[in-house]
Amino acid sequence: MGGKAFQMTKGERAFDIFLYTALTLIMIVTLYPFLNVLAISFNESTDTVRGGIYIFPRAWTLENYQRIFSYTGLIQGFKISILRTLSGTLLGLISASMLAFTLSRPEFKARKFISTFLALTMYFSGGMVPMYILMKDLNLIGTFWIYILPGMVSAFNVFIIRSFMDGLPFALQESAKLDGANDFMIFYKIILPLCKPVLATIALFLAVGQWNEWFTTYLYNGNKPHLTTLQYELMKVLSSTNQGSGMVNANDMARQMAQISPESIKMAITIVVTVPILVVYPFLQKYFVGGMTLGAVKA
Repeated sequence: MGGKAFQMTKGERAFDIFLYTALTLIMIVTLYPFLNVLAISFNESTDTVRGGIYIFPRAWTLENYQRIFSYTGLIQGFKISILRTLSGTLLGLISASMLAFTLSRPEFKARKFISTFLALTMYFSGGMVPMYILMKDLNLIGTFWIYILPGMVSAFNVFIIRSFMDGLPFALQESAKLDGANDFMIFYKIILPLCKPVLATIALFLAVGQWNEWFTTYLYNGNKPHLTTLQYELMKVLSSTNQGSGMVNANDMARQMAQISPESIKMAITIVVTVPILVVYPFLQKYFVGGMTLGAVKA
């Protein structure tokens, strides 16, 4: 009797088979694009032009990566992108959490006005030309701080953190005040440790946004090689390779195939850009779902 109680019915077996098959297919569909890019990036350039590469390199080589890292502009862009991501994430997290804490305090009289003002910035913008004029008047063009200061406060991030803070027991702050703690001590010693899930979530948002953004460099620092970013250099390489791939002259095409294919360069740079985020993500993943879910309890 006990053994029969755990026997699966035909319907349950069929459902399990369907479930495992569906999950396997989803995993294949999810992993295949990345494995394909990885395979092409490690494949010989002349062989890549033939096509037919799937998840394994047909002619293994490191030449594509050697070509990339021999390009000085890419190395400088990599350094600036790392510095930009670290500083932008840290300062953005500090500014958003401090503003969110202020707006979560019921005794703050202007909380509704500032919240409404922040919400309006999510739907309306002055446009590119007024933004450029503002950056010029602030003397930020041609400086590293053009990457950090304009986007330090995001209304979306502030609202997510504030919603999370609104869900915390207010009695914790009241008891801390009775013990003589000021607002800064309450924020630093009590609120921030409890907000690790949502802060990790916002940190991931900020880091991915800073790492992938290239248009600011294009607009403001395009003529400053020492302030270039990895993504801007990637954009330039992709543009040049796409223009080169449009040639139809037989001799030019032969020379192009004999050197390095645009496809190999694009895939290798894609891996170089993607790997740092893939390395960071597992450390923040456990907080990601909890931070988003808990932060959405209250509007």
